[in-house]
Amino acid sequence: MTVGNIQKMTTKLTDTVEYNLPIGNESINMNQFIGKQITLRSTGTINCVHCGKKTNKSYSQGHCYPCMKKLASCDMCIMKPETCHYDQGTCREPEWGEANCMRPHYLYLANSSSDSVKVGITRETQIPTRWIDQGAVQALAIGKVQTRLQVGLLEVALKDFVKDKTDWRKMLKNDVTETNLSVRRDELFELAKIAIEEIQTRFGKDSIQLITDGKAVEINFPVLQYPEKVKAHNFDKTPEVSGILQGIKGQYLIFDTGVLNVRKFTGYEIELDV
Repeated sequence: MTVGNIQKMTTKLTDTVEYNLPIGNESINMNQFIGKQITLRSTGTINCVHCGKKTNKSYSQGHCYPCMKKLASCDMCIMKPETCHYDQGTCREPEWGEANCMRPHYLYLANSSSDSVKVGITRETQIPTRWIDQGAVQALAIGKVQTRLQVGLLEVALKDFVKDKTDWRKMLKNDVTETNLSVRRDELFELAKIAIEEIQTRFGKDSIQLITDGKAVEINFPVLQYPEKVKAHNFDKTPEVSGILQGIKGQYLIFDTGVLNVRKFTGYEIELDV
């Protein structure tokens, strides 16, 4: 048995994505358990991933309430980057903003479900991690900018013509159709041409670089069988999750009994039995 507080799974892009679950001081390779019976049991203890204090409830994926209220990483502008207020001098943690928001970011297209291609953003250092975490089977970087605010504005410019969210249930069912992302990119650039040019005029063309010759990344996930119906496990309602691990996609463990979003329970103390 392995016991400890968990964090979101770390990943490595190879022919098939490799997953490791940080639990306590250990990092457990989860691919090795696919096809086997495993049990994850919540002890009822939750520790803030920032300050380490016990908390009765997790906020913003693993934080206690005070940390959620004070940390820049938990501010609303993380969810809506076009509202970044660093330049206004009101960032909760200017040094954190300098290190994380005032850095190169990418605009990308990802194909995760049959609904449609989605547009998204990520820091330069989070490629391809961000794509894997979203369960994308295809992804393509289509723009590079200098700050989070700039990439947020670009995303907004494209959101009139393409979705910015993934249908997680369809993603887990592998309900997805291969798409030519390069063709879709060119279509979107034409549709949002005026809005993109306005952003380039505001910040300078050197700051807003469109990528017109990128190659799509193909991602294969370690899954033996996808669920026909998606039932989500929840440690807050049922402390024990058990079943045959049929695969891993995004940040979800896929059991024959349902799926578990590991990222949602960051900071929870878990017992792992195989």
